[in-house]
Amino acid sequence: MTPRHFLDLFKLEPVQLRAIVEEARRRKAARGARPTGAPDDDAPAAGRTLAMVFQRRSTRTRLSFDAAVRQLGGQAHIVDADELQMGRGETAEDTARTLSRLVDAVLVRAESHDELKMFAHAASVPVINGLTDRSHPCQVLSDVLTFEERVAPIFGRTLAWVGDGNNVCASWIHAAALFGFTLRIACPPQYHPDLMDLAKAAERGGRIEMMADPGAAVANADAVITDTWVSMGDEDYDRRVAVFEPYQVDAALMAQAAPEAVFMHNLPAHRGEEVDDEVIDGPRSLVWDQVANRIHAQKAILLWCWGLLD
Repeated sequence: MTPRHFLDLFKLEPVQLRAIVEEARRRKAARGARPTGAPDDDAPAAGRTLAMVFQRRSTRTRLSFDAAVRQLGGQAHIVDADELQMGRGETAEDTARTLSRLVDAVLVRAESHDELKMFAHAASVPVINGLTDRSHPCQVLSDVLTFEERVAPIFGRTLAWVGDGNNVCASWIHAAALFGFTLRIACPPQYHPDLMDLAKAAERGGRIEMMADPGAAVANADAVITDTWVSMGDEDYDRRVAVFEPYQVDAALMAQAAPEAVFMHNLPAHRGEEVDDEVIDGPRSLVWDQVANRIHAQKAILLWCWGLLD
């Protein structure tokens, strides 16, 4: 049977993504105040094992997926890629074939999206994208859950992305087309999002509005979203900081959004660059709720991958 991979939001249908979000919401409510390490009552993943392979550093993805699989009743093995034979030249495909015989699913936080796809093509168990240079779908699905939990259903809303058109921005573009909200993107022209992502979103009816002016992007928006200006692997720090300086999310920019607008950031944040302390620590910031909801969204993703959620 062909495994259910979770590589990009565009690979799933809106009804599947909505089912994942609703399952995450249901499971979060059912847990109540029990400790993070306590399993769910039904333990639907009992006996299953998740391997997590990291080519990039990770805090939230690493710990939240570990908690997620344990709450489902399973267990996790966490390894850095350099600790595997991949670090000595074994191909992604051979590593995928090996792990497929040893575990029930594999999370990969990869340097290259193309390598992730090669890994998934060779794997006979589900493979989950824990972040690549092109997308971060687990983060954005969790963020949709957070927005709906604190604001309203996301369908028909307007969200603003301010800053670099990077991998997280790409997954927000995917989400806009699949969840039915408008996404305004303000970024310098030389750091625009991937044009193929924009084209795919347009094909699927996504309402994506591109502009250079951050004020125009956030005007009456329901959420203002940003991310670090310099991602892992970027080597032009000084240039980026100079170009992105007008794109900092501060109190003045937030004031142009809707009165009840929220601020979102997937973290880690470079305080004083893409966002100032007043905003990220302020009452409109959802960043810590975003962190907590990673566990619940990823539990639902795992259940979907294992065929335990339709």
